[in-house]
Amino acid sequence: MPLSPLPSDSPVPLVLGSASPARLKTLRGAGVEPTVLVSEVDEDLVLAEALDRYGPLGPVDVALLLARAKAEDVASRNESPALVLGCDSVLELDGEIHGKPADAAEAVARWRRMRGRSGILHTGHWLVDDRDSGGATIGATASTTVHFAHLTDEEIDAYVATGEPLQVAGAFTIDGLGGPFVAGIEGDHHNVVGLSLPLLRELLADAGVGWFEVASLGSSGP
Repeated sequence: MPLSPLPSDSPVPLVLGSASPARLKTLRGAGVEPTVLVSEVDEDLVLAEALDRYGPLGPVDVALLLARAKAEDVASRNESPALVLGCDSVLELDGEIHGKPADAAEAVARWRRMRGRSGILHTGHWLVDDRDSGGATIGATASTTVHFAHLTDEEIDAYVATGEPLQVAGAFTIDGLGGPFVAGIEGDHHNVVGLSLPLLRELLADAGVGWFEVASLGSSGP
């Protein structure tokens, strides 16, 4: 694989099709300053259509399917030539797929299942090169095993009461209030936040774009 070119004064523009503050912070921390354009995808409809067409999907397929739908939706509405990135995360526990909890009761019940056990956090990434010189549309899923701490009922209730578990796939964070409740991981920790930087670099390379064509050296974010 050829070496990435040195950073230029005008990076290749990247559009992040996600409302996730954690994904935006991860990119900024790595020197990438994306434009944010949130997708308008109806995830339930996308999954229902896929189920009708292909039959049951596994967790990896669900994450990638939704990431692609989000990227393509944003690319269709984006008005300036750019690379468009869509992401979607799901937690696999006992072979079942879990996204954001519907309510506090579901979050509590899920944490009582997860505590002291391990799950796999899958994040689908889909990249659409919407530039005149582009045309690539590629994706992949990163998977990280997450080991959860042995929480008491009181800790679970208090954590869910903060509201954070209702906002994220799997009902936990590793970079926020849920950090103390993740005993360890196997794999890329960025992926647990919601965006795997190593995988994004590989997708960019497959599209013929070097990392430092989108990232700036020495950037520390806002």
